Amino acid sequence: MHSNTLLSQTLNAITPADTVMRQQARARLDQLAIPHWALGQLMDTAEELAAMTRSMAPSVKRKAIAVMAGDHGIVAAGVSRFPQAVTVEMVRNFLNGKASINALARQVGASLTVVDAGVAGDLTELYHHDALWNRKVAAGTADLSRGPAMSRAQAIQCLEVGIEVANHLADTTDLYATGDMGIGNTSPSSAIIACLCGCDIATVTGRGTGLDDAALNNKIAVLDRALALNRPDAADGLDVLSKVGGFEIGAIAGLILGAAAQRKPVVIDGIISTAGALIAASLVPASHDYMIAGHCSVEPGHRIALNHLGKAPLLDLRLRLGEGTGAALAMHLVEAAVAVLTEIATFEEAAVSQADAPESANTESVAQ
Repeated sequence: MHSNTLLSQTLNAITPADTVMRQQARARLDQLAIPHWALGQLMDTAEELAAMTRSMAPSVKRKAIAVMAGDHGIVAAGVSRFPQAVTVEMVRNFLNGKASINALARQVGASLTVVDAGVAGDLTELYHHDALWNRKVAAGTADLSRGPAMSRAQAIQCLEVGIEVANHLADTTDLYATGDMGIGNTSPSSAIIACLCGCDIATVTGRGTGLDDAALNNKIAVLDRALALNRPDAADGLDVLSKVGGFEIGAIAGLILGAAAQRKPVVIDGIISTAGALIAASLVPASHDYMIAGHCSVEPGHRIALNHLGKAPLLDLRLRLGEGTGAALAMHLVEAAVAVLTEIATFEEAAVSQADAPESANTESVAQ
């Protein structure tokens, strides 16, 4: 990899979160006029946000969700209930503003960018939409049960797609979120998780869009074959991505790396996004510091991947949709974490404000 490539520049720009700022935030949170750490994970998140952004008043108002779309050759092996054509139909639905992620992005006040990283179908008629980026690496990956999903060059290319999106949004974004669309993409995600978390494929493989027992057993067998055939090197994130990954998964990893290079938080969505987060962390361990786990889905591999990353999800709502829906919902809680850090008085500040208040107000506040 040449040192002047976009990927190399981004990897080199990522540094760990700031430990001094983490300590400062911890010191303030320790002194809030509430029982110690009574707001639990919101306080953990507040501390992390201060360390990421190098600020005691992190800005998270301007939110951007990027939905990466791609197709998968492995669908031919019968691993999904839905036909591949659904990927194109859903991209159209995103652009019409009628999908789940549109509703939840509007609700949280986030912009939505949709990226064709490798959709198999033809999206030409949709490229005029401002919200859709044409960055198609190829028309879907190869069938990873028969050989590598993509070349190493394509793996680098889809990572750079995500970095490019993060960089394009940088001037108007404080808080990123990842999303995905791609029929069959729980299969490469499970393969990535099995490889990078050192787990048996059966342990991390779920029903995706609702497979019955027979179809689930087939999916596990197909992925078992894929891993045995490709033998991805767990010490090399690019090798794992190229052999058993997906173009949209690589683009998600790139978005995470781009956010980390900017020292900005990125909320990770479900199992597909978390597979992307594992790839990002394997390329630059410090990128882990900028990730916030939005939620935990019902896919068994998702919790395993989050545990491997050492991330506690903010929500557990039995979601299994993807698109960025869980990450969008969690953005509310990220804003709440900042409010905890910046708006709640410490014991000392509360005492000062009480002393200056009228006597009746004092009595009232004590009574309350």
